[in-house]
Amino acid sequence: MRRIVSQFSGKLGWVTPDRFFALMLLLEPRDGATTQELASALGVSLRTVTRDLNWLRDAGLPVYVHRGRLGGVTMLPGSGLDLTRLTPGERDHLALIGLDDKQREDLNASVESRRALAKIASTRSRRVQDLLPLTDVVHVDSRPWHQGRASGATPASLIGSVRRGRRLRIEYASPRESCPRDLVVDPYGLLAKAGTWYLVADCARVPRMYRLERITTWKEMHRPRRIREDQTLATVAAALIDQWADNHAIEVSATIDQTQIERAQRIFGARLVRDGREESASGHEVTIRFQHLEDVRALLPFGSAVTVHGPPEARAHLGALAVDLACHYASSPKS
Repeated sequence: MRRIVSQFSGKLGWVTPDRFFALMLLLEPRDGATTQELASALGVSLRTVTRDLNWLRDAGLPVYVHRGRLGGVTMLPGSGLDLTRLTPGERDHLALIGLDDKQREDLNASVESRRALAKIASTRSRRVQDLLPLTDVVHVDSRPWHQGRASGATPASLIGSVRRGRRLRIEYASPRESCPRDLVVDPYGLLAKAGTWYLVADCARVPRMYRLERITTWKEMHRPRRIREDQTLATVAAALIDQWADNHAIEVSATIDQTQIERAQRIFGARLVRDGREESASGHEVTIRFQHLEDVRALLPFGSAVTVHGPPEARAHLGALAVDLACHYASSPKS
């Protein structure tokens, strides 16, 4: 198995080991599956799953794609992973997709995941061309830089209640409110997004995402959760993420110096949209979406490298913030 994973690493380096194993787990017990079914199960696009299947074939595994209305993806029986040595818990942990080592530790899943991978890899441990195992030379950490230690609930402390399908009473400290709120929620599950853990749940039948670090206390209730029948963790999380990305009250048009455009794109991500025109002598014309007018203060660290053109209230607010900052540092520091 390490031979196969090493071939992936040496060829293109895109497929992740956990998605590789998960794809094999999906194909192993089936007579056939469509690429759409595989993409939905893995949480990736059709293009990605098609690319992964091509890599499996390149690695020497007998994976066949049959086109047409009755087609699908099949693998010859007995040619895949040796799953007989895995416990049900190890199979369950191995099916987790897209988590790095730190996130698996957050869920108390790292030990069982490593044990499952080791069992599978040991069945085919012969190396080819003296290649080191992929897990020895690649480490993934998706946490943002300078992330402080979380002080609220941890994924490991909540995962038991979530898996038991219980309703939760949480105390949630929102940054926009003076005191924590007491809420009763029906959880779908936990979401790891951009290095941050969230509890995805319905509150009064309305879907919400709650940052775990802001859940100050929580209690498992005896009542089972009541979630909408036509929704899953994946569908609710996707809808909330799209809603958050599109939820903005103000669009700021600005020019960013060419020396700062990459930095701005890293900070603002999808909220920054370039107008597509050629770069001018003054810089790049962009639109940046903010949820609140107060959020334009995020442009202050760019100084004169960013020129805001509109709307007028954004220019006025940014100017007032700059004046306050200049006045703050104009006076001598207290001795």
